[in-house]
Amino acid sequence: MYFKTLSSFVLLVNFTCTTALAESKTILSAQEEKISAYVVAKLPQTLNSLEQAVNINSGSLNLAGVKQVGDLMMAQYDALGFQTQWLDGSAFNRAGHLVATWQSKNENAKKILMIGHLDTVFSKSDGFQKFKRLNNNEVAGPGIVDMKGGNAIIFAALSALKELKLLDKLSIQVVLTGDEESSGRPLSLSKKAIVDGGIWADIALGFENGDSDINTAMVARRGYSSWTLDVTAKPAHSSQIFRKEVGFGAIYETARILDTFRLQLAEQPNLTFNPGLILGGTSVAHDVAQSKGQAFGKANVIAQTVKVSGDIRALSQHQLLNAQQAMQSIVQGNLAQTDAKLTFESGYPPMSPTSGNKALLAMYNQVSQDLGYNQVIAANPRKAGAADISFAAEHVDMAMDGLGLMGRGAHTKNEVADLSSLQKNIEKAAILLHRLSQESGEK
Repeated sequence: MYFKTLSSFVLLVNFTCTTALAESKTILSAQEEKISAYVVAKLPQTLNSLEQAVNINSGSLNLAGVKQVGDLMMAQYDALGFQTQWLDGSAFNRAGHLVATWQSKNENAKKILMIGHLDTVFSKSDGFQKFKRLNNNEVAGPGIVDMKGGNAIIFAALSALKELKLLDKLSIQVVLTGDEESSGRPLSLSKKAIVDGGIWADIALGFENGDSDINTAMVARRGYSSWTLDVTAKPAHSSQIFRKEVGFGAIYETARILDTFRLQLAEQPNLTFNPGLILGGTSVAHDVAQSKGQAFGKANVIAQTVKVSGDIRALSQHQLLNAQQAMQSIVQGNLAQTDAKLTFESGYPPMSPTSGNKALLAMYNQVSQDLGYNQVIAANPRKAGAADISFAAEHVDMAMDGLGLMGRGAHTKNEVADLSSLQKNIEKAAILLHRLSQESGEK
C-alpha cells in the first residue's frame, strides 16, 4: 500500500512502532521510558528533516551542496543550544566540516565525540537525486543510508536528552565532515577535526550504517591506504623475449609480482590488497586525478613499462606494516632485465578491536535488549569499508561505529533505507548516551 502524503505514512510507522514498543520493552528506568516516548513522538519531525537533507545534492565535489546541507544541520544544532562552527575546507579542496559542541558544567562529565558526514557519492549531475517512498518501511534516496540517516539519528538522540534535561550530564562534540566519500588532501588537514575530537573525547561513536545489519555494530574497521607499482624493462622485438640479455619484459614481471602477492598474503585474516588499475606497454600515461590512463604497445614489442594502482586494507597497524614489508620483498626479486618500485601512500588508519570497544558494544547490546530489541554483536570488519572514526579511535578509550540508519544499496542508485531501524537506533543511541552520563569520565 502507498500513501499520498508523508504525514499519513509517518502516522502509520509511528503507530506500528509504538504498538511494538509497548509489547516488547522490558528493563528501562523511568527516565529511559521518557526518552523512548519522546523519540517516538518526534519521529515525524525526524523524517521530515531527513527528507530535506536527502533532497539536497551533496556529492563530495559539489561544494555548495555540501555547505547547504551543513547550513541545514547548523540551524538545527543552533536551535538546540549547541555552539556551532563551520570549518572551511578550501585548504584541502573540499567544502568543509560542521562542528557542534555542548559543554557540560560538570568537569568530570564523559566527553563523547559523535561522527557523521554531510557528503554523498552522488554528483550534481547524477539522475538519482530525491527522497522517494517505496512502501511502508522503505524509502529510497541518495545518501539516505550513507549517511544522512545517521546524521538524523545523532540529532534526534541529542534532542531527546536535551528536552528531558539530561544532556547537561555529558559534554558532546558532533563532527559532520564534508569529505568522507572523497577525502580532501592532505589528510593531515582534512581529517584534523576528527583527530582533534578524538584527542578531546573519552568515547567516539560513528553513525555510518556499518554492514547495514541492525544485529551488528562495528568495534573494528580496517584501515585503507593506496599503493602504486611501477615496473620497467628492456624494450626489444618480441622474438627475443626470454633471452638472458633481453629479459622478460615489464608485463611478465608485473604478473609475477601481483600473483606472488596473492600466493603469499591472500590467506591472512582481514588483510586484502586489490590492484584496481593496470596500464602496460611501450608507454603509458596515468591520470591520477581522474583514475584513468592510456597505454600504447604492440604485440611484437616487449613491454617497457607498467603502472599498477591499488589499495590495501588491514585490521591493525602491525598487520599493515608486516604486509607492506612482505610486498616490498616480493617486488625486489626481479626477473631478468626488469626493475620494479612499490610505493605506499598513507590513508585511513585501522580501528583495532580493543577491549574498550568491546565493552562499549556490550553496553549498546544491553540497551538494545532492555528495549526489547535484538541482540547486537560485533560486525565482521571485512563487511564494511574505512570510515572517519578510525582517525579518532586510537585517541579514545572506547569507539564504536555502525549505529546509523540501516538499509541496502549504499553507493548505488538502489540505495534504500529501512525505516523500521530509524526509531530503534535513535532510542538505542539516546539511552546509551544517558547510561554513559551516569559515569564520570577522566581521560
